[in-house]
Amino acid sequence: MVILDRPRHEGLIKEVRKAGSRIQLITDGDVSPAVATAIEGSGVDMMIGIGGGPEGVLAAAALKCLGGELLGRLWPETDEEIQRCFKMGITDVKKVLTMVDLVKGDEVIFAATGITDGSLLRGVQFSASGARTHTVVMRGQTGTVRFIDAIHHFAKKPGFGI
Repeated sequence: MVILDRPRHEGLIKEVRKAGSRIQLITDGDVSPAVATAIEGSGVDMMIGIGGGPEGVLAAAALKCLGGELLGRLWPETDEEIQRCFKMGITDVKKVLTMVDLVKGDEVIFAATGITDGSLLRGVQFSASGARTHTVVMRGQTGTVRFIDAIHHFAKKPGFGI
């Protein structure tokens, strides 16, 4: 189980450990392990905790492509955050949001490139002449998942010359 290493999760971490589950604590980058829950062999079975709203929507889009599931709830902590929810048309800030709430239809495409090494993607590797990147592209309609291992030669890219 992956959990963001935050003071707000101390009680949750104790409960999970008491239940006997192994935990990987992360400091940031919660989209990648959330997506990894639906990738066979990733080593991530579940992610739990309070993360960011935009990150939750991104993870839901990828999980929809993979046939996974995500349940979430907003966690506004101030009146200002609650008002922001209302302005976005969210009337029940305590509602449990499902994939249907977070991602509409099957016409969803998810793409991400690793910046640092994670459970799903390798981070950028720099060399004297350029960089190597690792990207995943997923299509909801077909469930196709493509991993792209790309080499970028900076000398051939304007503005990136070394």
